[in-house]
Amino acid sequence: MPPAPLDRRGLLKALAATTVALAAWPLTALPAEATATVGTWNVQTLEAFADTLIPGQRRYAGDLPIAGAVTGPGGVQAGAIQILTSPQLPLVPWLPGIAGLLDTRALAWAATHLLFLPPTRPALVGLPFSHRTALVTGLFDPGDPDRPVWQVLALLVGLAFDTAAHQPTTTALADNHPGLASIGFPAPDADGLWRFPEHSYNQPLADLHPHTTASGSPA
Repeated sequence: MPPAPLDRRGLLKALAATTVALAAWPLTALPAEATATVGTWNVQTLEAFADTLIPGQRRYAGDLPIAGAVTGPGGVQAGAIQILTSPQLPLVPWLPGIAGLLDTRALAWAATHLLFLPPTRPALVGLPFSHRTALVTGLFDPGDPDRPVWQVLALLVGLAFDTAAHQPTTTALADNHPGLASIGFPAPDADGLWRFPEHSYNQPLADLHPHTTASGSPA
């Protein structure tokens, strides 16, 4: 049975609510059994999307959603699915529809490029990585009708890798979170707090005005 048409107006409202909810950090992650409501098939598609944006190595032999285009962990290992399914965000009911939309695009891509897609896996997962990359790149074209959907999804994948937004930072660092490790995010002091004694460029950026007060305020 073909999937029901996606209510794009409702989805755009959910995406707008998502961008507002991001201001209410920290996010938390749902338990694994709760994310199962999204469906394994759909999760694989969303993982393939995240892996196309921030590639990583396969987690195990036969890990099909991750193309294994690079060594080292990528967006999936960094927690992209945990971010997308965070209970602070209103996306969970929409994720199957978003995944279906991605697979529909992948099917159309395969048809126009005469590619065979195995029926045992989602269409986006079945695309070779070079074709996944070309397809996902095109999703961000200004003329794409669903561009806002992909922009918000890409933002969330980026948050997973760059900030570990679904975990306390101390926990993420203790777990050697791939994104924080890649940017060299510093560990906290012994009491669990971050202090930055070197908080400038360590050089004057301009000559001090002669009338500047002792507190650093302009005269």
